[in-house]
Amino acid sequence: MTRTPALLALLMIASGCASSPPTERPAPPIVGVWLVRAPEAPFPLHMFAFHSDGTVEQSNPDAGDPRTSDSNLMGVWRADGLGVRGKLVEVAADRATHQLVSRTEISFSLRVTGDAFAGTAEARSYDAAGRPSGADVQATLEGTRVVP
Repeated sequence: MTRTPALLALLMIASGCASSPPTERPAPPIVGVWLVRAPEAPFPLHMFAFHSDGTVEQSNPDAGDPRTSDSNLMGVWRADGLGVRGKLVEVAADRATHQLVSRTEISFSLRVTGDAFAGTAEARSYDAAGRPSGADVQATLEGTRVVP
């Protein structure tokens, strides 16, 4: 009869040891800062920062359009099979009037291989009233990871 409580205690201890503490998952390969070439864009060189929480920031010189401020975008991304899909949004204002000119939404799909990625993007623009404006623009994206 004394073996039953001892056996029960041993089973409880063993079951507690069998479960391991949760481990942190490694960051997805897209996480980091990238120098990105987009030859079809008004300014072909960009910087992207992909964060582990699923957000992404993009910046480039505003030389692509001297009439509007259009150099920063923010968006979201998610893993999609072997790649990454996401969307960036840019809001542009007229430099002279300081009024809203447009909103551009850029959907992208990328595939990361080590310290490089390649993919495509499609940009759709909307005027200040939210109506589609201009033709959609297709672009290729090639990124190189910034490393110390």
